[in-house]
Amino acid sequence: MKFKLEDFQVKEGDKVNLTKWPTLVKPLYKSKKDYAKLLGEQVTELSELQQLHYASNRYAVLLIFQAMDAAGKDGAIKHVMSGVNPQGCQVFSFKHPSAQELEHDFLWRTTQSLPERGRIGIFNRSYYEEVLIVRVHPEILQAQRIPDELEHIETFWQDRYRSIVNLENHLHNNGTKIIKFFLHLSEEEQRQRFLDRIDEPDNNWKFSTADIEERKFWPQYMHAYEACLSATSTQIAPWYVVPADDKHNARLIISNIVVEAFKSLDMHYPETDDTRRKELLAIRKQLVQGAPRKADR
Repeated sequence: MKFKLEDFQVKEGDKVNLTKWPTLVKPLYKSKKDYAKLLGEQVTELSELQQLHYASNRYAVLLIFQAMDAAGKDGAIKHVMSGVNPQGCQVFSFKHPSAQELEHDFLWRTTQSLPERGRIGIFNRSYYEEVLIVRVHPEILQAQRIPDELEHIETFWQDRYRSIVNLENHLHNNGTKIIKFFLHLSEEEQRQRFLDRIDEPDNNWKFSTADIEERKFWPQYMHAYEACLSATSTQIAPWYVVPADDKHNARLIISNIVVEAFKSLDMHYPETDDTRRKELLAIRKQLVQGAPRKADR
């Protein structure tokens, strides 16, 4: 399974036009069986890398997933991270902010959930909601009680982009690797997935009237995403636009990008110095001498 990561990466400074980014590409797999095999290999490799990451305890890794409804974020996280040790990974889903969160700046609530060194943090939606849904629905800003002289300045959204980029630069400079995914779904594929959720009783819980209401704002969301991706994709924290009309293909692309990101880190198991080696040998001697005797026959 080979492809160029740069085919899906938004280069720093690029002006994104999502109509020119595909929502469907040639599959990386030949059949469902081949897909399962390829994903299994990626999951196994990621599990091994995560163990090294945990033992090395030098970096933190933050994966961010953003998308329109029904694009497959939950499924991608579930399948790609299926082999990861739960002790070293945490998933956070950010929905409507609480009253306490609204009393702070827009980055505060997600900052509380950033991963520790040696761990993987996954944001299913993130602080980027503050320049996406909030931009499409600016009335949300009223709940944040931002001073009028700040809310109405012309550079309001640019200032938020700058705050996000500054945060990600700060995290990078302190050892956090950030990988950001936008699952790029077509409007028609979303329609089909909504219909499937309605027609399949076991999936009814996934659909709400709010989903269909938000669908009416599709053009506004595409504009918000284009502005966001253009302003916040950097060399150290790039955005990857993942074609999401084929869920299986999207998962393979995501898993490959995550594996390559881990490989780029300078990780190694802690070395054992002479003092530690002597200590271990002494403990080993005690264990050998203390072996239980065989029961008399």
